[in-house]
Formats: sequence, C-alpha cells, structure tokens
Amino acid sequence: MGHSASGRSGTPSCEAMPLYSRAATAAATLDRHDPFPSFFDALEARHRRELSFQEIRRALQALSSLYVERREKMASGSALDGAGKRAAFALYYGPLHFLLVREIARALAPWQKAPRRLLDLGCGTGTSGAAWAHAGATPATVAGIDSSGWAVAEARWTLRELGVSGEVTRGDAAAAPLPRPPGGVLAAFTVNELPDEARTRLLPRLLRAAADGAPVLVVEPISRRVSPWWPEWAAAFRAAGGREDDWRFRPALPGTLALLGKAAGLDARDVTGRSLALPGETDRGGPR
Repeated sequence: MGHSASGRSGTPSCEAMPLYSRAATAAATLDRHDPFPSFFDALEARHRRELSFQEIRRALQALSSLYVERREKMASGSALDGAGKRAAFALYYGPLHFLLVREIARALAPWQKAPRRLLDLGCGTGTSGAAWAHAGATPATVAGIDSSGWAVAEARWTLRELGVSGEVTRGDAAAAPLPRPPGGVLAAFTVNELPDEARTRLLPRLLRAAADGAPVLVVEPISRRVSPWWPEWAAAFRAAGGREDDWRFRPALPGTLALLGKAAGLDARDVTGRSLALPGETDRGGPR
C-alpha cells in the first residue's frame, strides 16, 4: 500500500535512466487516449455512493497511520476491515499505484520487454497490474491473486473498467505458481507485507523465474526504514543482472484525488517509489 520513488538509478551495472520531466508526465496523463481519467471518475462514483468525502478522509488518515506506525496489522488484513478504509484505499492509494507503476514500466520499457501475460502477486485492487498491462503497445492479460476477498472483487472491477482481460483469484501470493515466458511477474506493494518466512521463500523463486525468461518487477514505497529486507533483495537482483531504481514524478491528478490527500495531511503531488527489475528473455522456458 503506499506510494513511492526518488529520481536516481541505483544499479551500477546499468546505465542510469533519466526520469520523465514533469511536463512530459502531465502531458501523458492528459492524453485523450489515456484510460485513467475515466477510470478515476467511475471509481469515485463507486466509492462515494454511500460514503461522504469527510468519511473517506477520516478513514484515509486512519489507514495512513496504520501503514506507517502499525505495519503488523497490514499483514493480517485488519487494516481494511471497514467500508471507510476500503474506500480510502481504493480511491487514494489505488490510483497513485496505477500512475506510479505505469510510469516505471514505461521508463523501463527499453530495457525490460512488456510481458503479454502478467501474474500480479498480491494484486490488491488491481491497479498496479492494470498499469503494467497498459504500459505496452498492446494491453497484457492479467492474472491477479490476493488473500483478501474484498480485494479480489475490487480488482475484478478494476480490470473490467480499464479494459484489461484477465482473472483474479483468492490465494497465497507468495506460493502462487510463477509463469513461463512470455509471462511476467509483478509484486507491487506486496513483498513488504509478507511474513518474513514467505518473503524469504519468494526471492529465489522470482530469481529463477527471471533466469527462465520471465520479466520480474517489484515495486515498493521509497522509505528504507520500513523495509529492512530491501538491501538483500536489491543485491540479489543486481547479482542476477537486474537493476534497482528510485523514482519521483509529479503527475496531473484528478481534483478529488489531490484534495483527498491534502485534506488527510498527505502530499500526493510527488508520486515516489522504488523498484527492482529483471529483464527476462522471452525465448526461454523451464520448470520452476
């Protein structure tokens, strides 16, 4: 959950990649072919049917506090146990995740080929998987998996609304079978929420998937303080030929999204995050 990125490439083995300029990012967001504005309008209508702006704002403040200060509740799922917090997550964090992951995928595109099929581990409301699916010339098919029944239903709605083909199921993201090429693997705002044991088991599986040819992308908030596991993962990705990047950009936000963040004391103007990526090769396969 959360959004993040910083502005430099941290991978010594790769050429540093410049970030999008603010003007270029805003122009991309306002493109008439961009599905995001109409998606956000539908999302707002969906979640403000029964909840007022003030109710969602209060829930967002509570959700943000849980995310920053009491992360153990995030892994248990109790952070999304009320309608207000669910609406706040879907209406605030979900759209920011879409914008961030889409920009990361577009920026990495010269180096990491967009997959035709995508497994979205811990898909949440489905926005991150839909973002990577839309980053290529032809939208990818998405298979999402999440432990929350509410998130599964919300992700199915998200994929339909954004015109992305695929299916979402309820299950253990850390144990899901990983795809062969031309499939890819996305873990966006997921790895940090896993129990330590599950996270430890997932890392070698992702490295093996990439060695077998599947592109892999991991996205997390930029704060190192809440992710003590990050240096180990970053070193493993770099050793396998991958890259580590920090990102920061300033998109043109829908009015309600910007106002909701401001009212809750959050600054959504700069969308930030960090990523680990492995390019994969689409002409190889093999068992996991």
